[in-house]
Amino acid sequence: MKTVNIYTDGACAGNQSEENIGGWGCVLEFMGREKELCGGEINTTNNRMELTALAEALSALKESGLELHVFSDSSYLVNCFRYGWYRGWQRNGWKNSKKQPVENRELWERILGLLEGNSASFYLVKGHQSLREGGPDANRAAYARFLRHNGEGTSYERFAQIVEYNNRCDALANVFINENR
Repeated sequence: MKTVNIYTDGACAGNQSEENIGGWGCVLEFMGREKELCGGEINTTNNRMELTALAEALSALKESGLELHVFSDSSYLVNCFRYGWYRGWQRNGWKNSKKQPVENRELWERILGLLEGNSASFYLVKGHQSLREGGPDANRAAYARFLRHNGEGTSYERFAQIVEYNNRCDALANVFINENR
């Protein structure tokens, strides 16, 4: 099975205000090649941008039957798939545990459709971290936190790459925001 690593991030300047600007960015990594995508929306939310980043990454895939490794700093996104929240939402007619409509339903449904036929694992990455500035103790702590959230099996070198990709996605997410301020 072919493996594709997908790194995503979303951002929103003025989140929860009436006039905000959101951006999303993603990087797809496959067999040593990378593809970067980014975009955004006016009057949106951070969560919408996090979901849009993944939806756009999945839309860029040329085939199915892939093993996908999705890396995101969005607990909202990662936990939905790790804990199967979407299954309960679907069972309950897209209502959450408070019996209210699930926000961003159309994006969740789009993502679920795009994931069909693929195997996906989701990994939570702490956003906005720099391994260059933290020093050895802080870096070890960040690595230990990553392993606690995602399980053992990731080398420190791979962790450092994941952090760099997450930072790149953050920069991509801010392209639309900076162009539209």
